Amino acid sequence: MSGHTLFVGEGNFSFSSALSKLSPENKITATCLQRQEDVKHEGAAANIQMIRDSGGTILFGVDCTRLEECASLQGAVFNRVIFNFPHCGRKSGVKKNRELLKKFFLSCVKVLDEHGDIHVALCNGQGGTPADQPMREWQNSWQVVAMAAEADLVLSSVQPFKSEEVESYKCTGYRSQDKGFHVENALVHVFTRSHPYTTPVRVTMKEIVGDQRVQYYVPIELSDFMTRDFLCIDSVHPIKLVQDYVVNGLEERCWEAKERGDLGLVFRDVPISPWAPPVFHQLLLRGLFPAACQPITSLGQTLERLLSPHGVSVVKEAGCLYLTAQPMGAVGRVFASVGKNAEGWVQVTVSLNLDLIASCLFSLPDWRLLWTRDPCFSKCFDPCLPLHPPLGEPQPSMPLFRQPSLFSRRLSFDVSFWKGPSAWDDRKFHALAREACLGAVEKVELVDFFSRQEQQALRTSYCYRVTYHSHSHALSHTKALELHRRLESLLCSHLHVTIR
Repeated sequence: MSGHTLFVGEGNFSFSSALSKLSPENKITATCLQRQEDVKHEGAAANIQMIRDSGGTILFGVDCTRLEECASLQGAVFNRVIFNFPHCGRKSGVKKNRELLKKFFLSCVKVLDEHGDIHVALCNGQGGTPADQPMREWQNSWQVVAMAAEADLVLSSVQPFKSEEVESYKCTGYRSQDKGFHVENALVHVFTRSHPYTTPVRVTMKEIVGDQRVQYYVPIELSDFMTRDFLCIDSVHPIKLVQDYVVNGLEERCWEAKERGDLGLVFRDVPISPWAPPVFHQLLLRGLFPAACQPITSLGQTLERLLSPHGVSVVKEAGCLYLTAQPMGAVGRVFASVGKNAEGWVQVTVSLNLDLIASCLFSLPDWRLLWTRDPCFSKCFDPCLPLHPPLGEPQPSMPLFRQPSLFSRRLSFDVSFWKGPSAWDDRKFHALAREACLGAVEKVELVDFFSRQEQQALRTSYCYRVTYHSHSHALSHTKALELHRRLESLLCSHLHVTIR
């Protein structure tokens, strides 16, 4: 560990002292809440002296929830901030400790380097994530991910707290005493800054059609999907990697095409649901095959070798092959475009949804990750995929993707309204939800509607449930509510509804 590290909430300074010996190149600033004369933990004086002798700084009376107000920290920027076993003291309950965490995170980001991280060690069960064994009920935990999200931080990793590897460390401070916390199975939660949300802007497209220049506007809710250039030659984006993987595999095995086909974006008018992307990359391959070689069966076998290890099934039905995977459903199709010609050849088309197939091959929990603007996303993927082995040998495995935000929480809000004077169009509601929610809406459901007569006019009310969830961005309760209010505003201004 190198750089400039800030320790907050130190008790006897044994942890920061030990790390000052382990990483002498690392500049250490260790702080505690008490005044110097009140620090009486066993061994504290020797640990403080050790830090100072190593060139580190000791600060007393530092409130970790108000770091920006500490005069000695003015202008300082840290690569790492470490807070071991935060606790409000005495018999404080989970709500007070949640508030401590939230205020700490909100303060900490003001002194954290742009690419820095925050390490928070918690006793087993406190964090409220599936990494805790056993996992506590959410309401009985400190909800560390939700508290960090309020400061636009995401949980990047969870590691065991290996106190035995830190020589001379002695945990202390439980209920403000010399007694230590129970560090068995304790976990270190590592947080980093979330990539900011992208606000959609109207995109104007210009194309040449024949001998005419055509200009048109992309619907604002789809504007973020345009001109992303995932498939350029030097791209390591997973969609490009999957395209190459499939095309190379087909060409090496059985493709005798007279024409290769094309690749393009497909736009669909679909409701918002977890595995229904409104835009996806479609790979179309067309080829002529001797009918006698049963090309559809041969292509199906090759696709099965390539994709079945990653959860894609190939099913034959009515002369076509359908590619499906769970939970996304259909991801492709193989079919004969026309009947056999006079020479005994048949034209076969392979149509694949590369976005959904990439989600399978790289174990992505959500297709929206493919469209994130976080620059760290593509760095997770290896541009040098292994060559396809000879027929009959095992297929290479794809690397698993480590998502940028672990254990993100789903938040749902209902919106109820009287519809405006125009006929109701459910598709327009979904379009506005995409525009308003900046990619953070996972699912929209119509949960209720009714009509009633009022003053010689029939009024109709709708109630939709909007589920917010993001695997790539921090999504706090505050942020989700902000997006929901934005949706309500757009509904009023665009569809002229009356919020109930």
